[in-house]
Amino acid sequence: MTTEGHIAALERRHQELDRQIESQIQSRTADDMMVNALKRKKLEVKDELFKLQNSRQ
Repeated sequence: MTTEGHIAALERRHQELDRQIESQIQSRTADDMMVNALKRKKLEVKDELFKLQNSRQ
């Protein structure tokens, strides 16, 4: 996979995690541990995106 393709995939994953977090928060049976795990994963994806974008420059 090209760097651009990998970045695009990570951006989609980041958006999907954001949607999952919002869905969990709005749920009546919100699971705090699940929300925290999703937020950690979202941050990991964001960090990887940052590294890839900076390595291209």
